[in-house]
Amino acid sequence: MPDYKAPLRDMRFLIDNVFDFHGHYAALGATDASPDMVSAILEEGAKFCENVLAPLNRSGDEEGCHFDNGVVTTPKGFKEAFAHYVEGGWHGVAADPAYGGQGLPQSLGLVLSEMIGSSNTSWGMYPGLTHGAMSAIHAHGTAEQKETFLSKLTSGEWTGTMCLTEAHCGTDLGLIKTRAVPQADGSYAVTGSKIFISAGEHDMSANIVHLVLAKLPDAPAGTKGISLFIVPKFHADSGERNAVHCGSIEHKMGIKASATCVLNFDGAKGFLIGEANKGLNCMFTMMNHARLGTGMQGLCNGEASFQGAIKYANDRLQMRSLTGAKAPDKAADPIIVHPDVRRMLLTMKAFNEGNRALTYFTAQLLDTAHLSSDAAQRQDAEDLLAFLTPICKAFMTDTGLEVTNHGMQIFGGHGYIREWGMEQLARDARIAPIYEGTNGIQALDLLGRKVLGSQGKLLRGFTRIVHKFCAANAEHAQLKAYVAQLNQLNQEWGELTTQVGMAAMKNPDEVGAAAVDYLMYSGYVVLAYLWLRMAIAALGQPDAELAGAKLATCDFYFKRLLPRTAAHRAAVEAGSECLMSLPAGAFALS
Repeated sequence: MPDYKAPLRDMRFLIDNVFDFHGHYAALGATDASPDMVSAILEEGAKFCENVLAPLNRSGDEEGCHFDNGVVTTPKGFKEAFAHYVEGGWHGVAADPAYGGQGLPQSLGLVLSEMIGSSNTSWGMYPGLTHGAMSAIHAHGTAEQKETFLSKLTSGEWTGTMCLTEAHCGTDLGLIKTRAVPQADGSYAVTGSKIFISAGEHDMSANIVHLVLAKLPDAPAGTKGISLFIVPKFHADSGERNAVHCGSIEHKMGIKASATCVLNFDGAKGFLIGEANKGLNCMFTMMNHARLGTGMQGLCNGEASFQGAIKYANDRLQMRSLTGAKAPDKAADPIIVHPDVRRMLLTMKAFNEGNRALTYFTAQLLDTAHLSSDAAQRQDAEDLLAFLTPICKAFMTDTGLEVTNHGMQIFGGHGYIREWGMEQLARDARIAPIYEGTNGIQALDLLGRKVLGSQGKLLRGFTRIVHKFCAANAEHAQLKAYVAQLNQLNQEWGELTTQVGMAAMKNPDEVGAAAVDYLMYSGYVVLAYLWLRMAIAALGQPDAELAGAKLATCDFYFKRLLPRTAAHRAAVEAGSECLMSLPAGAFALS
């Protein structure tokens, strides 16, 4: 397994030079997030991840979780690492001080989450799901519910889950069968089975608070009849066991140290959170948090893979450079001299650093949405978040999977061998395009709900930012050709959207046919904007090595990766006929 080192140099470059976190915090009145505090979180968080979590990554994968008659035990060292994490106060970094949190901006919590996910993806899912549960209770819970649950969740004494899907329904939550029957004391008896529940049962905390989607007896059909309930593993008042039990854990391709559970609710006592039949509205608070976190998993596994690949490419000797020996004192040259290895390494670097910039960009929007005193500013941030969330989730996980595959390839045959750790990263990364709404669902959300559903308003909110940037930098001495390229794609984006919208008015299948390629096109344009921001910021830096690397990687991105937009546009313009004309039965022909 590659040794993980937090990429603090690149993190600081984004924080200090590209996005000016310090000015951002000052404008929002987040005075506790001082430069010294930010530096301390980076330094101490890196130590925890490098020295505590990273050494458990491979062993956790090999051991996996243990299931014995409803009891789940995490791999050796996981429970102790969680205790260390809680004792260090990391769990409440961005939580509300009213419930014991430190009250720092959400962006700092995400910076910490990147280091956690890169060092040990499976371990990071336990606190990660808890943060989502906390956000839903904080946004929609009653004062009593907040007082009962948030302090324990914030401290890490308790952890949380989200219980959505069931065996027969997948993403179509309108089909759920779990029922919640009102009781005389105002609680509800929740009965049903939920599957794919990450961290649904484990030994790392004293209690687990489940947020469960269920239907009331008189609920309307479909998604309009879904309510959300808080169902703790142990009752908060008495400490007695509730009627919720783990039926089994899944045997998975990756993230083996994360317990993925079947949970059975047998008349378990639960409490309605939010309004009856409005559960999806409440759950989306948690789901959007989870989708941003899932998107970041693409970056996390990609970063770990890149760190292993760059070290191997410098050490591994094989063949001579096509332009003559680069290490004449050795039997062969290191493989980093070969153009195809450079192609893979630069692809990894361009996606990782671009996706990190996208993470930090959205993190600042989260801060603004939570902390700004200006209602219009908050709304603009929420609109941009709504637009970017499906792009973050889908684009970052698809490109993250591509990055981990390149990492394996650079190792050659050794990449396929467990001991090197590269295949684990690819396995761990493979789930991210699937869960928290498959990437196809994210694409439909982006194009159907966010873009066409808003009559283009949410798209224009972002393209205006890009347009202003391009206008301000149109005559940039070194980058004006790339600025012009971005400006053209930004205009084309709107034209492509109109084209799909017009076609969809005649045939709704056009949205589904175009959605994935439309999302990927969008992701490449978003990263092009961010790469130019990084390149311009790098030009003003005294760190010549960093500046040179940023400019070279930006050059690679525009010449080698951004042209993929042409293929995605062509696929969108191909329409739905070539997808839907073949009868379903013809797929079974032998």
